[in-house]
Order: sequence, then C-alpha cells, then structure tokens
Amino acid sequence: MEDDQALEGMLSAPLEKWRIFLHPTQRRLVAWDVAGPVRVLGGAGTGKTVVAMHRARWLVRRGAEATPGRVLFTTFTANLAVDIQENLRHICTPEELARIEVIHIDAWVSRFLKSRQYPHQIVYEGHEQYRHCWRLALDARPVDPDLPESFYRDEWERVILPQRVTDERRYFRARRTGRGVPLTRPQRAAIWPVFETLRIQLHQRGLRTSEDATQDAADVLASDQVPPPYAAVVVDEAQDMGPQVMALLRRMVPQGKNDLFIVGDGHQRIYRRQYALSDCGIEVRGRSRKLRINYRTTEEIRRFATALLEGQTVDDLDGGEDRGSDCRSLMHGRPPVIRRFAALAEELAFLVETISDLKGEGEGPGDICVVARTNALLDACEQALSAAGIHTHRLSRKQADARGHDGVRLAPCTGSRVWSSVMC
Repeated sequence: MEDDQALEGMLSAPLEKWRIFLHPTQRRLVAWDVAGPVRVLGGAGTGKTVVAMHRARWLVRRGAEATPGRVLFTTFTANLAVDIQENLRHICTPEELARIEVIHIDAWVSRFLKSRQYPHQIVYEGHEQYRHCWRLALDARPVDPDLPESFYRDEWERVILPQRVTDERRYFRARRTGRGVPLTRPQRAAIWPVFETLRIQLHQRGLRTSEDATQDAADVLASDQVPPPYAAVVVDEAQDMGPQVMALLRRMVPQGKNDLFIVGDGHQRIYRRQYALSDCGIEVRGRSRKLRINYRTTEEIRRFATALLEGQTVDDLDGGEDRGSDCRSLMHGRPPVIRRFAALAEELAFLVETISDLKGEGEGPGDICVVARTNALLDACEQALSAAGIHTHRLSRKQADARGHDGVRLAPCTGSRVWSSVMC
C-alpha cells in the first residue's frame, strides 16, 4: 500500500464492498453537473465501471425534476450487465434501482426491434448461417488483386458495415482510413462482388448482422413520433462498441445536461472498432477526464500488462491518442509468473500444484479464479482439479458470481468478461 488510508481500510472489508468501492478522488467526477456528454478514460483497475455505477445512482438520486424519466446503463457484454445490476442493488434504494435499466446493448437492440415487428433474424459473428454465407461470398474472390480471406472480413467490419455500403457506387466513395492496403477504383470493382454476394445471401435467408440491426434501430428511433426513451444514458466498455451503437445511443436521449456518460479504455479493446465520438454526433470537447490512479490491481500487474502494448498507438475514442504511461497503482504484490509447457498435462499439473499451494497459504477457494481461452480448456482444468479433490464453481454469463458458493472459480476470457467480477 502507498499513501491511501481509505483504500487500506477497504481491503479488509468483504469483497462485495470492495466491488462497489468508489475511490475518494473520483467523487467529484461522479457528481459533475455538466452541459452535455462526458467521456471518461482509464486503464484497467482504475475503477471506471464503479464510477459509472455511482454516476447512474447520482443521476436518479437528484430527483425526477433534475433527471426525469429512466436512466439506461448499458455495456458491451451480457455477463458484465448482470454483474452491474447486482452491484447496483448494494448502492441504490429499491426506488432508485427501479429507475435504472441495466442491459447489454445487443439485448436492447433485439428487444426494441422485436417490439416493432422486425422481420429479420439478427446474427452475430460465429453464427452457423452467417459463416455459411461467408463461405459462399468468398467463392466470388477475384484472382487479382490476390487478397487473403482476413482482408475481406476486416473490410466488411471496418468499412462496409459502419458506412452502410450497399452498392458498388457507395463502395467507390467509402472512406478506408486506417486500412493499410490501398485500393484503386478497378480493384474495388473487382472485390465488390464478394460483399454483394454476402449481402444477397443474408437477405435471402432473412438474416441481418448486428451492426445493420443497430442502424435499423437508430432509424426507427429517428422516425418515431415519440420522445427519446431515456433521460440519461451511462455507457461502459465504450471501446468495444462500434459507431453504429454510439449513433444509436445518441438518439436514445435528448441532448442536454448530463445526457451521456461514456466510459472506456482503448487499451482494453477486444474488437478493432475505432471511431470518433464526434462522428457519431457526440461532442465531448471540454468534458473529458481520465482516471490515473489504479487502486484495483498491483503495480507489478499494471507494468506487466502495459508492457504488452509498448510501441502500440491506442486511440482515446475521439480521434486522439491515449497514452497508458500516465497511470500508477497504489498497491504492490507478487509479480506475474510466466510458465510454458510442452503438453497440456504438464500445464494442468502445474495448475493443481499452484492452487494447492495457495490453499496451503490460507487463500480461500472462492478467492481463486482460473481463466482460460476456451471452454474446452476450462473443461480440462475442471477435470484435473476435481481429480485432485479441489472443488470448482463455473461462472456464468447470465448470473453474477454467487459468493456463497464455495470452490475455485472457472471462467472463459474469449469474447467475454465474466471474470471481471472476481479477484484472480
């Protein structure tokens, strides 16, 4: 610990209190009464989500006159939305909680469009029919230019979908900033049939990508003869939400005081969805802040993590650059240990030995978490630990971690942040 009595006291409190602990230096930001949208940046461990939760409570606590109507708290992943809902129960009264709707953005879009009799099925990356459409589309690849399959997928996600390119003429005019591979007009004409085929295949099956569906939802809101559905919107994990989502969120709330509170960190981006908030109708100039005190992980972990991105340029969600070198951690602890193994059996043996040692040092099983890249790897970990007499508890995307359940926590990390609610 370094120079922080409030934090030192919280470390001895139950984990449930730690998960909602607001660092004293952040209280002014939570209660910042401003004339428009706010953007908050901060590295891992700086308490961005906690700030966002307390901001939502502050908004509804001010009363119906200051913030009339409901407050939407949305995030990118389903499991984090569940965790936030559970944490809000600890800081809000039932009356306050009733005015805060917590839902991840894909679920909101799906529910909203279904209520409007949306005729399409929304598909996401990995959906079997979506993959089949891609296979058919890639059969239309030209010999010249000779581009890899990954190029077409990136072009689709970073150019075609964000700019709603639906025909060849629009593709000729589409911006390709940051794509790296320049294309002449004839080359664009040569590769366009791939994307045209993909759109045709999706349309014939009644399918709609999540990006297109999000834009459709924004169009419905724009055409509705009703006021926006929320008085304020709090956004977590903004770095993984594309421009389609941010444009939709802008339409969900009327422009005015304290309308949007946007939290994110480009260093933690899972998907390459770079954009500028100003391009989505969200102006944050003069209303941007950065959290620089890491009070949830140790300095040793912070240095290890930031070193992985050394030399990489990371954006600040609004067209600028965010440097990760201006943060510091208040706590110190063991440095991360890196081990490599020739076979999975060796890795599992090391895992069993390490957890047994931690238990021997007095660590409770519920305070240990194993994070694996795939569910198959988690299955192997679970079997190895069970064979060694170590009880486990699998975390779910749909439920918050039940601290009453004993056992070492097991969680996937790919495309999910279910592990964000536990201490590993």
